[in-house]
Amino acid sequence: MTTQTLSKRHKEAVPQGIATKPIYAARAENAELWDVDGKRYIDFAAGIAVLNTGHRHPRIIAAVKDQAEKFTHTCFHVAPYESYIRLAERLNALTPGDHPKKTMFVTTGAEAVENAVKIARAYTGRPAVVAFGGAFHGRTLLGMALTGKVAPYKKGFGPFPADVFHVPYPKTYHGVGTAEALKGLQQLFQSDVDPARVAAIIIEPVQGEGGFYPAPFDFLKALRALCDEHGILLIADEIQTGIARTGRMFAVEHAGVVPDLITMAKGLGGGFPLAAVTGRAEIMDAAQPGGLGGTYGGSPIGIAAAHAVLDVVEEEKLCERAEKIGAMMRERLEAMARRNSFNAIGDVRGLGAMVAFELVKDRATREPDGALAGRLVAKAQEKGLILLTCGPDGNIIRLLAPLTIPEAQVSEGLDILEAALAEAVGV
Repeated sequence: MTTQTLSKRHKEAVPQGIATKPIYAARAENAELWDVDGKRYIDFAAGIAVLNTGHRHPRIIAAVKDQAEKFTHTCFHVAPYESYIRLAERLNALTPGDHPKKTMFVTTGAEAVENAVKIARAYTGRPAVVAFGGAFHGRTLLGMALTGKVAPYKKGFGPFPADVFHVPYPKTYHGVGTAEALKGLQQLFQSDVDPARVAAIIIEPVQGEGGFYPAPFDFLKALRALCDEHGILLIADEIQTGIARTGRMFAVEHAGVVPDLITMAKGLGGGFPLAAVTGRAEIMDAAQPGGLGGTYGGSPIGIAAAHAVLDVVEEEKLCERAEKIGAMMRERLEAMARRNSFNAIGDVRGLGAMVAFELVKDRATREPDGALAGRLVAKAQEKGLILLTCGPDGNIIRLLAPLTIPEAQVSEGLDILEAALAEAVGV
């Protein structure tokens, strides 16, 4: 097998709607990946924030092997198992707030979001949901309705479920701060939907696909107060931000905000499919028996992996590691931005090890430069570094290295990034 032969087979067998990089994985270990041609990469994508604990962490592999020797599937609805209950107990304790909580498990982040909305509607008896421009909440019909980006996620796939509304997300670099975002909500309630009809507001504490914009802490606090005023539930979508990625177990902890429901996935399973909704017990109990769940929800294999993930996060102090790795990245990127040859770096931002920088044509106008971002990703890939873009204009580079990455590899990856950017801008 070679990249060339696999690329040809891929094109003939897989639909073009599934976008991919031309990197065909053969093996991986922690923050390194080797393709079928034997080329080594430093992985600054981590499966899009799934591998916070790195590729093939020994604790996770051991836990999965041990579970596979016992049973791989019973369906929790048919024959439940203690490990599911124990993981629910752990997440109930780890999520913000000291109130009683309950947790349900599904397989994907989109499922978690859909179930959170179902639960919110069942509890409040209200139909409407408010999301934010630039949001990404999945590729299911409701997930697409909630997602605040048309191309490529929504284009050609409508109509979408009704009673979903969007308001501006606070992007301080582009002049939308807390006041402007709150004004957008006020205008929505005045012109489009009575807040008494709104079941929930769903927000990513740091937008992922939307551009790695952290929501200002005062905005999250104001959003919590607004929800309380109108009897609206606050859903924190922590699918990309959760499980130590931002330097806290969950990103909303930075703001001291307690949501009513939290969705999580990605880093929770350490590379195995698992997602969850955790929320206030009385809210989680609003659905009738049989209204929640799924055949593969809470797979014994995924549950076993998640127990190991939580152990690794605690024992290897991955929240502290996220802060250290993120500081290394931001310091280096900010130094690059100060150099005249890198005037294309308009902004460096992030929480913990969820770091991004925005590429612009002009720092004064802040006009996005998606073409430069594309060249940078291609140059970095040639040199052995996996990068991802994000943002509505594709001009933002996001860095999502595993939290277990050795510091020497962080530096090596940043060296490659700097060299690749120099080539991409032509200096």
